[in-house]
Amino acid sequence: MADTIKGDYYYGMGRRKTAVARVRLYPNGDGSITINDKSAQSFFGPRDTHLATVAAPLRALDLNSDAYTLTVRVVGGGTSGQAGAIRHGVARALVRLNPDFKAALRKAGYLTRDPRMKERKKPGLKRARKAPQYTKR
Repeated sequence: MADTIKGDYYYGMGRRKTAVARVRLYPNGDGSITINDKSAQSFFGPRDTHLATVAAPLRALDLNSDAYTLTVRVVGGGTSGQAGAIRHGVARALVRLNPDFKAALRKAGYLTRDPRMKERKKPGLKRARKAPQYTKR
C-alpha cells in the first residue's frame, strides 16, 4: 500500500460540470458517507441514483464499503453534477490508496473527467442554439 496522504486519509479532487468535490477517504472507517457535514441520504434526499453514483467506484472494485469512511466538501453545480464530481474524487482517492486499482477504475470510466459543460448563449438567439421563430410575413 502507498503511504497515507496528510496523516490518516487519502485525498481526491473530482470535477463535473461546475461542481468541485474534495474527497477524504479514511481506510479504517465505519462505512459512513458525509457530504458537507450531512449524511449522504439527507444531502441527496430521495434520489437513490445519486447515492449509487457516489458509491460506484467502491462497487466496481468489489470493495467492502463498510471498511471506508468518506467525508466530502462539494461546491457548485446541481445535485447530479455534484454526484458525478464526488464519484470522480472517490475514484482518485482510491488510486492514491492503492495504485493497482487504477486499471479497473479507468476501464469503468471513473477516472476520466467528463468534459461536457453547458454551452453559452449566443447573441441573437434565445438560448445556445434556439433561434427566434421565422415569420415570412
